[in-house]
Order: sequence, then structure tokens, then C-alpha cells
Amino acid sequence: MNMRSNSSSMRAAHAGILSSVWKLLRLRLRITYNSFRHAKLRNKIGMIFLWLLLLGFAYSLFLLSRWLLGLVHSPEFARYAGVDLQGILATIPTVTLTALFVGTLLTSFGVLLQALYLSGDMDFLLATPIPIRAVFIAKLLQAVLPNFALFSLFGIPMLFGLGISNSYHVSYYPLVILLMIFLALAAAGLSSLLVMGVVRILPPRRAAEILGFIGAMFGFACSQIGNLASSFGRNMDFSGTRIAGLLALSNTGWLPLNWAGQGLVALGESRWLSGILLVGATLGFAAITFWFALVTAQRLYYSGWAGMQVVARKKSKRASRRAPGTATRIGLLRLLPKPVMAILQKDFLTLRRDLRSLSQLISPLIFGVIYTLLLFRGSGDPPAGRGEAPDWFTTSFRVVLTYSSVGMSLFVGWMLLSRLAGMGFSQEGKNYWMLKVSPIRVIHLMASKFLVAYLPTLGLAFVFLTVISIMQGLSILEFIYSFIAIVMCLAGMAGMLLSFGVAGANFTWDDPRKMNSGAMGCFGQILTIIYLPLSFGLFIAPLGLAQFLEFPLIYGYLAGLVLGSTFAAGFAIIPLWLVRRRVERLGTE
Repeated sequence: MNMRSNSSSMRAAHAGILSSVWKLLRLRLRITYNSFRHAKLRNKIGMIFLWLLLLGFAYSLFLLSRWLLGLVHSPEFARYAGVDLQGILATIPTVTLTALFVGTLLTSFGVLLQALYLSGDMDFLLATPIPIRAVFIAKLLQAVLPNFALFSLFGIPMLFGLGISNSYHVSYYPLVILLMIFLALAAAGLSSLLVMGVVRILPPRRAAEILGFIGAMFGFACSQIGNLASSFGRNMDFSGTRIAGLLALSNTGWLPLNWAGQGLVALGESRWLSGILLVGATLGFAAITFWFALVTAQRLYYSGWAGMQVVARKKSKRASRRAPGTATRIGLLRLLPKPVMAILQKDFLTLRRDLRSLSQLISPLIFGVIYTLLLFRGSGDPPAGRGEAPDWFTTSFRVVLTYSSVGMSLFVGWMLLSRLAGMGFSQEGKNYWMLKVSPIRVIHLMASKFLVAYLPTLGLAFVFLTVISIMQGLSILEFIYSFIAIVMCLAGMAGMLLSFGVAGANFTWDDPRKMNSGAMGCFGQILTIIYLPLSFGLFIAPLGLAQFLEFPLIYGYLAGLVLGSTFAAGFAIIPLWLVRRRVERLGTE
């Protein structure tokens, strides 16, 4: 009797969990539908058009994959390619399902972190008469469904096209969808365990900042792979035979992630025994992984274990003792007025702590390293041509080319200044009122924002200039002249960008990626693109002109210093002087 009551209570509990999960998902769908129903007509039409476009894209991808795979089966194409195309086709399900698992594992981490710790609705859900496991499962499904839909948009048409072109058995098609669902759930479960482990060490908001920083850096690095591959991969073999060998090597039977794809191919080709074993093992492992991860992560979350950060060691008391003496070790900066120094310290501390802003600052460094490597791949000599150019032209061109590599330092400085100077005022956000009510003069505020943008940029440009000068063997005179040119050009560019940042200041942002200055900021960047070659050209052009006129080169240096410094100093001072009145009105308009 007790066994019957226990089994009936367990069935009732499971039924209650499933009904609660469905209720939460139905409420989420209702919220989405209500948002669509109350949206503007223009937004409704745009969303409907977007969905139709996605469906059309999926159908086009299905037709394209079916046509291409049918073309691959033709004997003429096989003779032309000269590789084992059947072996490559057999790896497509394995590669697709592995990409689904890994992609869901990585993308679900950030979504679950946001849903479990940063969404703000968990307290409300836990107060409702709903099983806590149902809340966790609903959150997990809400995290995995968008990513699963995106992967299905590409994966299902490709795998279905493969099945039709190879005339696979009808059982192949429902198993494709079933395996994709099970693998996505298993990956989401493992991702929830990763979230629990990370939150145990770091605060959730800090973990989200680090995740955004890593994602931005990874996306930026991926965007530059083509440039590096075209420069450094000229001797690499990317032939079809090599690619086929790599795909065959990755499709090994001892890796559990490959069992799903291999089982699908076996069932499609009516090899029932191996296909059932591989697909059954995959479904079993995925179900066990999802159940274990779900139960473990749920207990860790609701017990509070994941929210208790471990303090590895006590903070050193000597750090607080060093704080009063830090100002004495800053060098010449201690000569600045105290309000300027205070804002400098505040802004540098903010930039260092906010990783979402820091990711935008490291991008110029990565850009500079990549393009400097590409620059060193070249010979650095002028093109030979046909040897008909006059001697004065060749000599002048060689002098100008000696300093053209310094433009890399200015390019890196331009990217960094676009962030630091262009958004110098906007980065204050909703806290700008604190500066507004403080007893700080406008000239001190503008000087501090100028130095916050100028000093790090000058330091980074100096590092690039030093490395390039050593690699290219510039003389001491050429290095000093190049550094003076960089100092003045960056000063003028900082003044321009800061003035446009004042004109388009935005204090209403919530995400640092949305603090741009709008049209004024874009216009300022366009003008600096025009200003930069003009300013640097005034430093370099007199050197070539002196060679052409056969004057001593010192005359070219003096003329370049006068013309370039005057031009750059004007752009560093005049734009800031023009917007000084607007700084007084910021925050009140």
C-alpha cells in the first residue's frame, strides 16, 4: 500500500513539474504575443517580413544543399575533384551535430547567467506556488530555444538535403530532429553547471563583464584571421585531399560526440545494428547528462552554494598604506591642479574596472599588432619599377617612405582616441550630475578629459613607434622627429574628437556599447580621417621637398616642425575653445 502511494505521489510530482514548466513557457509565449500585438504597425510588418525571410532562407538552403550534394554524386565531378567525396559527405552529420553541441554549450552560458542571476524575476518566480525544479527547467529551456532555433535554421536543411541526395531511409529524418534536441539539452545542462562553478568564484555581474570581454576579443580576432592567413599562410596546403584527410581524421569512432552523426549515416544506409547502437548510446548519454546536470545545478543554485564567493586570501593591509603615497610617484602629473588630478584618477580607475569598456580599448592594440606584423612582412623598400624614375624622385620617395611606417602608430592612436576622446563625456552616463554639482571649473573638466584620452594613446603610440623604429633601424634623429610628429598629431586629433564628443554627449545609455555620440561622433571621426594625413603630411612633405631642391635636410626638419606643429596645435585648441560654453550646459538640456 505504501509503495502504491509513493509511486502515485511521484507520478503526481512529475506531472506537476511538467504542467508547471508548460505553464511558464506558455506565459512567456503569451508575453511575446502581447508584445507583438501591441507593437506599432511598422514593427509588425517588419517582424513578419523577417520571419518570412528566415523561412525562405531555410528553404533556399535546403534546395541549395540538395543540388550541391546531387552534383557531388556525379562521376564527372568526382573525377574532376580527385578526392573521396563519399568520405567527406559521411562526415557532414558528425560535423553539424558536433557544432550544434559545442555552440549550444558556449552560447547558453551567457544566456543562463543572465536568466538565473541578472534577470531580476527569480525572486518573483520562487514566491509563486510552482515547484522550484519547474522554474529551473523553464529557465533552461528559455535559454536553449533561441540558440537551438538558430542552429536548426542551418543544420536541418543541410542534413535533410544530404538525406534526400543519398536516398537515406525514412527513419533518418525524425532522428535528425530528435538527436539535435537531445544534444542541445545536454549541452545546456552542462552549461548550467559551468555557470554554477563560475558564480561560485566570481560575482554574476563581473562574470558577465568578463564573458562580454572574451566574446568581443574572440569576435575581433576571428575578423582578422583572413588578413593573417593571406599573409602567413601562403605556403600552407589547403587542397581538397588534405581537407578530406582532416575530416576523416576528426570522424573517429572513439569520440562520443561523433556517435550521433555516424549512427545517422548508418541508419540512413540501412545498417541497422551499428546505427541503432550508436544512436541509442547517444540518446542515452545525452539524457543522463541532462538529468545529472539539471539535478546538480538546481541543488547548487537553490542551496546558495553557487552564490557564495570563495575568498582565497585576505586583503593586504599594506595596500591601504600605499594609497596616500601614490600621488607622489606619478611624476609630472602631480603638478596638475587637484580637480584635474582627481578626475584623471577616477576615469582611469573606471576604465580599468569595467571590462566591457576595456574590451573596446584593447581592440586598437590587437589591430596594431596584426597590421604591424603585416607591415614587417613587406620589404619596406620602394617598388623597383622599370628604373626610369629620376634620382631626385627616388631619393625623396625613400625619405618619405622611411617615415610612412610611423603612420601605424597614428592609426592605432586614432582608434583609441575615437573611444577615449569621442566618448570622454558620454562615459559618465547618468552619473554626470555628480560632476555637474561639484566645484570644478570648465577648463579643469575639459583638461582632465583631454588628458584621460591623450596620455594612454600617446603611451601606446610610443610603444609602437619604438618597436617599428628598432625593426626598421631608424636613426636617433629620425626617431625623435617621428615622436614629435606623433605628439602633435595626436594632440590635434584629441582636441577634435573631444569637441565633437561634447557636442553629441549622451548620458542616457545603459550599455557601454551604446554610448556613442550619434551623428556628431561619426562626423568627428570622418573629419579626423581627413585631418590625420594632412597633419602628418605637413611633417613629412618638407623632407622630400628639401631633397628635391637639394637643400640641407635640416631645413626640411625645421619647416616640418613649424608647419606641422602649428597646424596640429590649432586643431588641439580651437575646437575645444568653441565648445567650452556647451560644456556648461551639459546635463541641463
